[in-house]
Amino acid sequence: MAVRFWRRVKIAPGLTLNLSKSGGSLSFGQRGAKYTVGPRGRRSTVGVPGTGLFYTQTESGARRGGAERRAKAAQAPVVPPESRLTLGFFKRLVTPAGEQAFVQGCRELAKGHHAAALPHFEAAMHLTDGAFAAGFLYLKQECTDKAIPLLAKAARDYRELGRYFGRYGLALTLNLPITEEAEAHVGPTLRGALLTLVEAYQIAGDWNAAHECLQRLRKLEPGDVVIRLSMVELLWQANHGNEETCRHIVKLTQDVGNESYVHTALRLYKARALNGLNMHSAARSLLTETLRRRKDRAASLLNALRYERALAYESLGQAKRARSDLEAVFADDPDFEDVGNRLNQK
Repeated sequence: MAVRFWRRVKIAPGLTLNLSKSGGSLSFGQRGAKYTVGPRGRRSTVGVPGTGLFYTQTESGARRGGAERRAKAAQAPVVPPESRLTLGFFKRLVTPAGEQAFVQGCRELAKGHHAAALPHFEAAMHLTDGAFAAGFLYLKQECTDKAIPLLAKAARDYRELGRYFGRYGLALTLNLPITEEAEAHVGPTLRGALLTLVEAYQIAGDWNAAHECLQRLRKLEPGDVVIRLSMVELLWQANHGNEETCRHIVKLTQDVGNESYVHTALRLYKARALNGLNMHSAARSLLTETLRRRKDRAASLLNALRYERALAYESLGQAKRARSDLEAVFADDPDFEDVGNRLNQK
């Protein structure tokens, strides 16, 4: 789980200056589709509506034209976010100790010092934002016994989430793994707190509590595909050999397109459920259609699709096609699942 932390300054509608540890950058565009120019080159970022997910393509080798050089020369001085999180002497006199600890935690987090940030957020855990940040950092260490109560507090007091981050003009984005093949970007919101809490419950093996959180999320945002993916993955992990579970997964994944890698991951679980129900022809057809779209799909996800299709081919008695898929997976990742052993058995 990674942390991205930056300061965002709005210059004009559709134009934003981002100040981060790596330097300054300018973002152009509306919500859900951004084009960023900064020290690391140009980045095109497109969001998937309703998912909290973003795809970023970097053009680090792009040539700079005269207009871009002039824009760079006129760029505002870079001010690292940690420099902006320094309370002056008089401000410290009137700022409560807990809020001072929260600011210090943000300073350490902005510098990438997660271990140093945690004690400060612990001292500010009575603040909902402090509890959320401390809970996430504990989850990063897989200390679920400490993470769960803090994240539960953040979800309970969700109306206060973002208050102190906003007070200091800070945006916090957490990269949260939803499955082995997909992750979501979440922030200090009710959705972010509940999704992070689901991850904590799953690590702790408390499937019922995780399911309750997801049910709450589905009522809040019934169309969110990330939440649907979380629920499907939870069901599969808890009891993937159960026929009723497989039928439930097929129902949850009905009418799923292939617009993003989250949709692709949902299709993978649907194919697994179909194979579990001995509907191997349906699983093969679904996987073949899904594999036609490979752009912006991680190699691990594509390998998982090929591997599952190989299992369908095997069950259908199509050994040559099964071997072809297994060989493609092995060529890309020899350690994927049991692909090496399966090839040696043929």
